[in-house]
Amino acid sequence: MDGLGRLVPSARSLLIFEAAARAGSCSAAAREFNLTQPSVSRNIAQLEAHLGVQLFTRSPSGLALTAEGQMLHRAVADGFRQIEAAIQDVLALRTRKEVVELSLSTAFVTHWFIPRLPDFQAAFPSVDLRFQLIGGTLRGAPGNVDLAMRMASPDEADRLSWPFAPELIIPVCSPAYLAARGALDSPARGRRHVLLHLSDTQYDEAMLWGGRLIREPGTTRIAFSDYGVVLQAALKGEGVALGWITVVSRALIDQALIPASARRVHTGRFFHLVAPKGRSLRPLVLAIRDWMIGQMRDDMERLGSLLAVAEPAGGA
Repeated sequence: MDGLGRLVPSARSLLIFEAAARAGSCSAAAREFNLTQPSVSRNIAQLEAHLGVQLFTRSPSGLALTAEGQMLHRAVADGFRQIEAAIQDVLALRTRKEVVELSLSTAFVTHWFIPRLPDFQAAFPSVDLRFQLIGGTLRGAPGNVDLAMRMASPDEADRLSWPFAPELIIPVCSPAYLAARGALDSPARGRRHVLLHLSDTQYDEAMLWGGRLIREPGTTRIAFSDYGVVLQAALKGEGVALGWITVVSRALIDQALIPASARRVHTGRFFHLVAPKGRSLRPLVLAIRDWMIGQMRDDMERLGSLLAVAEPAGGA
């Protein structure tokens, strides 16, 4: 670069030359740099005098590059493009967001996480989230993600694990469905219930719904393999769904879904946030873990009285 400083009057003269060559006009180059047309002409003339060659031929219709001018313009334009690309890369490094990948159920993301995205983005403005979605039951290794939600077992020594929420299951429905058909324990006269069920579950229906309800003539059962679809049907008033509290807490708070009976099933198990052991967790991932646990804790506190009416697993 020391040599370039001796070869041209200034770097500014190359910028003005490139603009005039690109536009074919001193006036256009003057507008680009907020200069006067005579000032641009003087800069080009000084560059030509310094190099000892004519770079443009001038005519009433504008400027045309000479052979020497074309040679210089190709080199200057290529150099400026590389400089522009490098500057954009530097700026991208300054503004690049940190990626965090989460392995969660489709239903949890749809009904718990997405309603909180504005709060998450306010808390973590420099994060790009990536979701690895699971359609059914949360089983299996967390894989190569930063955090996952799983039903953790004590013998899973390959994972770091933090309690998130109990497995608490509540029959839920839309307010309109409850008004039309009544509660599960006291249906409106002549109206049978539609039970929306997740097919991929290890629990039997009698334990979840109660044996009397399952045996009741006229009860309709519809099974889905994706829990997100189960809840969507319930939100639209198509039936009663089993609401895992980890997914329906926000809908219960907003009263988009309401309890369909006093039944509460506590399985005694717990959902955990987990991460592969042996990986150094970034402070940002730990902060997101704490934010999710805090949000769930707040939900449970707000729903305290609603969750207090409990019925043990296996009740009739």
